Parts: sequence; C-alpha cells; structure tokens
Amino acid sequence: MPEQPGDWGDTIPLRFPGHFSCWPVRLHPLPGPAGTICNPEALIMTRRKAFFTSLALAALFATTPVLHAQEVRPPSPRGTASTQLGGAFVEGTGYRGGYWIDVSYGRPILRDRHGIFGSGDSYGKGLLLGAPLWRIGADQSTRFRTEVDLIWEGGTLPAGEYSIFAETGATGWTLIFTNWGVKESYPEETADALWGAYGYTPANDVLRTPMRLTTTPISADQLVVVFTDVTRSSGNLTVWWDDQMATAPFSIAP
Repeated sequence: MPEQPGDWGDTIPLRFPGHFSCWPVRLHPLPGPAGTICNPEALIMTRRKAFFTSLALAALFATTPVLHAQEVRPPSPRGTASTQLGGAFVEGTGYRGGYWIDVSYGRPILRDRHGIFGSGDSYGKGLLLGAPLWRIGADQSTRFRTEVDLIWEGGTLPAGEYSIFAETGATGWTLIFTNWGVKESYPEETADALWGAYGYTPANDVLRTPMRLTTTPISADQLVVVFTDVTRSSGNLTVWWDDQMATAPFSIAP
C-alpha cells in the first residue's frame, strides 16, 4: 500500500514500477484516505484556483461594509448643538454645577444651491415643501431641551423638551417652541406628534420669540445651529444657513 500523506496539503511522490510517478494528496483536513493526482500540472492548477478564489472572496467581504455604509448614509445627517450655563470653573476640580441646553436637528446641505431662502414675498417658502412652518432642519422635527427655565423675549420657557419651528420672513424670523411630539418616520400615526412641521397647528404652542436676521458675507454650506455669545447666565440661539443668520437672545430665569 502506498504511504498516506500526514498533514493538510502534504504531498508524497510515489513511483509505480514500469509506469509513472503520482502525487497522493489529502483533499480535506478530516481523517480518511488520500486521493491521488497523477498529473502534476493539474495539482498546480487546483492550488492556484483555490488561492485566487479565496482572495476574491476576501476582497468581496472587505468591501461590502463600505458599500453598505454608503447606501444608508442620510443626505441630511443629524447634528447636536449644546451649551452649559449657570455653573463655574473651580480650581483643581474643573467645571461644577450648570444646566445643559441641547438642540438636535437634521443638517441639510446646499449642494451647489444659492439663495436658498429666496427673496421678497417668496422668502423662505421654498423650504416649507407644503408645511406651514420651517422645521429648522430636515427630516424629523428639531428638538430643543433645557434643564433650566429660560427667559426669552416673549416670556419664560419652563425646563423641558420641545419641538421648535421657525416662521421665516425677509425682515425677521419668529422662533416657536411647541409641545408637539416627534415622529420617527413620516407614515407613523402618533397622536400629538409631527414629522417635520407637517400637520402643525398653533394648538400646542408654548412660546414665540422674535429672531434678528442678518445677511452674512460668507455662505454656510450645511445648516448650523449654535449657541453664541454665551455667558454664565445668558446666550443666543443662532441659526445659520447659506448667507442668512437668525439670532434669539435668552437668559436663565432667576
């Protein structure tokens, strides 16, 4: 009996008298008899084919997650603006105390559009897409959360979480805080919740405050919501997109 190869992929040349040389090879790692390949070129081709097949599969699996990530990336990524008021830095221990204020919103991109807000009587209308107000972003309603009561021009906003919208005009905006909930998708049927500003009515309004509007010398390609000129007890909520910047001042309630 010819000798069996010992390990995976081992080959042992065998010579049969009066005939030709053969190469027995174990074709799998499990115990069992070895096969015999009597053509060395066939053995080489088999190994090459197995190598390139493995290489191709490795490349496929390596690129699949990247392609998947590109397919699901939203055109208007979510963003967050945050600040903290009312605390103080203590030497040796860092910032202590204070209250968080956060805004979560979709961040649309101009993508080579210019004058996105328009002008005159049509100012801001192109952003509504059938809704009565601008959601100050894209997709889900923009959310505003504060851990402390805030004073705005127009009244005091109790600590809590709100959906916010903007009534846009060429000479100024109005920032609107509401108790409307937020939908996770447009088709969702949830009472007292909105997708963007679709279905908005003033019934759940909590506070309205004016926003001062300026035209900037440079254009913001992606919508920016940011807190500006912040002190220990006050600041501004600023919305900037394209060359339009709207600002509303606030302070911590005593």
